Amino acid sequence: MDAATCTLLGWREYVGLPGLGIEFIKAKVDTGARSSCLHAREIVEFEEGGLTRVRFLLDHGLQASTPCVATVVDRRPVRDSGGHVTLRPFIHTVLRVGDARYAVEINLAPRSGMLFPMLLGRTALAGRYCVNPEQSYLLGLPPGHEPESPESAT
Repeated sequence: MDAATCTLLGWREYVGLPGLGIEFIKAKVDTGARSSCLHAREIVEFEEGGLTRVRFLLDHGLQASTPCVATVVDRRPVRDSGGHVTLRPFIHTVLRVGDARYAVEINLAPRSGMLFPMLLGRTALAGRYCVNPEQSYLLGLPPGHEPESPESAT
């Protein structure tokens, strides 16, 4: 992709997950992560209609947790930033970035100690976006949301 014609993202952006009922969620744009990840609690897998499904609570930072249900498309080992490997469920859902909407694969994991409830990994970014690591929220803020103070930029 030509850097002159790609959509530019900052290192953190607000995106949407309309298939999960989430209008806005704060995401760290992480080119070092292969897959995208959502902070999910109370993850429970179950069988329904011959499919493996997963029920979870999605903590997204702008309001109370949202209960979600999705089909598990795979389970794969994922190495976190500390080098620990865990087997995680992966789901498909629609991602909204600015005006664009497209299908993505996201793994679910408890991220309670993290500042961002979502990591947007390079597989979801590839061929679509360029990232400016010196900028934040280039796509704008959710309605009624105030810019963060400079101290919270890390």
